[in-house]
Amino acid sequence: MGYLTGAINRNLEHVNSLPVPTIEISENPLSLDRSYEALADSRSGGVALFVGRVREENEGKAVRGLTYTAHPTALDRLAQVVAEVSAEFRPLQIMAAHRIGELAIGEIAVICGVATVHRDDAFSACQLLIDTLKNEVPIWKEELYLDGSTHWVGTP
Repeated sequence: MGYLTGAINRNLEHVNSLPVPTIEISENPLSLDRSYEALADSRSGGVALFVGRVREENEGKAVRGLTYTAHPTALDRLAQVVAEVSAEFRPLQIMAAHRIGELAIGEIAVICGVATVHRDDAFSACQLLIDTLKNEVPIWKEELYLDGSTHWVGTP
């Protein structure tokens, strides 16, 4: 799924005069360091990062791992979500990365980050970014349980 991996720089220049945001959907492990570096801007006084990880239990069932699957339009939709959040909050920098494939307990599944002049905007923009990503970007999660059963979450 290499077509989903890497930074995207199309359809975003018209949003504002910001540098092109970093967005990624990847089978490779996500990097907190790389995500934080993508938010570097000496004008920012607030940086908010959200990191979603695979947890060991969900709704009372022991989880052994997850599999994330992305629709071919997921990267384009992620770019639109980032553009919408950018239009509302005008961050100095913004990034979003989501993992696909099989993930083990404790692995990072998603990272969203925003750098703004003030912390309140950073928190608000980051929350809108992760909430909108989870609700609107076509990435689906299959939970794999220790008892051998599975359950799809967030599928249409």
